[in-house]
Amino acid sequence: MITGRCFCGAIRYEARGTPFNETNCHCTICRRTSGAPFVSWFSVRRTDLCFVSGRPKRFRSSANGTRAFCADCGTPLTCELDAFPDEVDITTCSTDAPEMLAPKDHTRTSSKLPWLRLADGLPGFPESRPYGG
Repeated sequence: MITGRCFCGAIRYEARGTPFNETNCHCTICRRTSGAPFVSWFSVRRTDLCFVSGRPKRFRSSANGTRAFCADCGTPLTCELDAFPDEVDITTCSTDAPEMLAPKDHTRTSSKLPWLRLADGLPGFPESRPYGG
């Protein structure tokens, strides 16, 4: 089981099942909502995520998705994309053991900041990764 929380601890969650889609996303929305050059995410089945204390504030971040964060400290927690209603993306670094969820690729690299040099050898995709693999 994966456990995590926001910075202030007002929100805690548990995610069961096997994580998938571990990635570093470079889209402009991830950058703007986090204040960082990219955000590391992983996905779980929506039914595998449980908030055990507190409830995040949700907002529609685009025509395609909804994000959730802690209203007290601002920690970004999840992203739910309309195209994948059975999945929820969780910010890797909100987990209690982010070192266990290493990214497997970079997505939305068409939006990558030009001063960011990627030297980790992971594959990159200009938009989303091809599904089915």
